[in-house]
Amino acid sequence: MKNKITFNEAKEKNFKILEIYVPVVDRVHGAHHPEFHKVRAEYDEIVKKVNESGEEVPKLDTEFKKLREITDNYTVPGDVCESYDAVYTMLKELDNAYQG
Repeated sequence: MKNKITFNEAKEKNFKILEIYVPVVDRVHGAHHPEFHKVRAEYDEIVKKVNESGEEVPKLDTEFKKLREITDNYTVPGDVCESYDAVYTMLKELDNAYQG
């Protein structure tokens, strides 16, 4: 059985990489995958709420619900780079950790 990580552990593991990857993927793939602009907006909202909450886990149900809808449950398009794939993988890990 796989050990589940907490949201804070997932945040510590993924936020620094996402901070670099999300703007790049948005710039590189946004023209052909305009849905990624919405992914970036939801990610930015998650970061904002996390930063405002300090040590507490903020309420992110709405943001993760929107991400699941926008990304079709984090389904990676077939014509994108590994960084795009990595962003979806990390967001899904955050979502799963948040859901507990």
